[in-house]
Amino acid sequence: MITTPLDSALLDSKEQYVFYHKMVDFVLKELIVSVQQEKLCTQQELQIFKQYSDLLLYSIEAMRIKYMYDEEDNMKVDLTDSGFPNYLEFRFLYNDLELKNQHLGNLKDINILKGEFLNTLLQKKQPIKRLDLFKASSIVYYSSVEKKYIFNRFVQGKILEAPKDTVHQYVTSWSFYDVSHNRPFICYLYFDYDGKIEKDKDKIYQVLKETADREMALDTMAYNIDRKLSDLKPKHIKRIDLGPFHNVFAKDENEITHAILGGIARKEIPLESYALSLKIDAVFSGDTFTEGGFFSKQTMQKWSEVIHQKYVLAPHRIIQLLHNRTPEFLHKLAKEPIELASLQIKV
Repeated sequence: MITTPLDSALLDSKEQYVFYHKMVDFVLKELIVSVQQEKLCTQQELQIFKQYSDLLLYSIEAMRIKYMYDEEDNMKVDLTDSGFPNYLEFRFLYNDLELKNQHLGNLKDINILKGEFLNTLLQKKQPIKRLDLFKASSIVYYSSVEKKYIFNRFVQGKILEAPKDTVHQYVTSWSFYDVSHNRPFICYLYFDYDGKIEKDKDKIYQVLKETADREMALDTMAYNIDRKLSDLKPKHIKRIDLGPFHNVFAKDENEITHAILGGIARKEIPLESYALSLKIDAVFSGDTFTEGGFFSKQTMQKWSEVIHQKYVLAPHRIIQLLHNRTPEFLHKLAKEPIELASLQIKV
């Protein structure tokens, strides 16, 4: 969990925080629309996808407020293979808000600070000092940001009835921020259940948190869930790997990132150019088999080969660049790159 300069880029100015936040906000909202248009998710999955995306956006906005005028600390964007904030930033948010009341008690009263600002601007005709702006942003941060909306390492969704057009009884979802990749993952589990779901749901949630809170082979995840919950019959697991987010702040070894950084350096494309990689893995159960000894037999699911589908989403100009620079990479995608709108930020 040690962050080194090789792992992270520091956002160290107000302009960079605003620029980065606008990029992430714009791209995630474009992604939600595109996932629906391209039918990468069902309607129910899309609503769940949007809820997790909203938590991610809320957390990054909280980071922007927190660091906007802070001269001592800077927000870290992961460089390894992500383009999103380093996982530690989410942990710091959560820890801050655990001590929310204590921090608010140490800050200057908001009305006193407003009076000082007005006096400085209107009477003294001077700009507000950066330290005072930091105090103001800290008040906004601690008084408006809610801990329950922070994208945590593991976020559990509710157990819902599966859509009527599926053959399964229930669906649940969860999301996790993998600490090794610094990327969010969103998972869906379709299953049947032999017991009383209301009585056992806390047990199901606990097993998912212990078993499926990190990136691993999807059939391994399915087997572990199946083994630990004898009454639960998992039938279909779908996992969305969100990222890497290829942008000017990223410096990984990914071909798409290098193509975009090279295009920006050659002034072929603007500074706010971006692309987003998306990977959807799925596995389905088929026949069953029996595992265990004579007194502890358990019926288990046999799983299909994991289906891997890779996608790239980007504006038209970036798609053209990728066709010129990384044609072999694009041939490995599940479909042609998906076009998103261009982003324009005045720098």
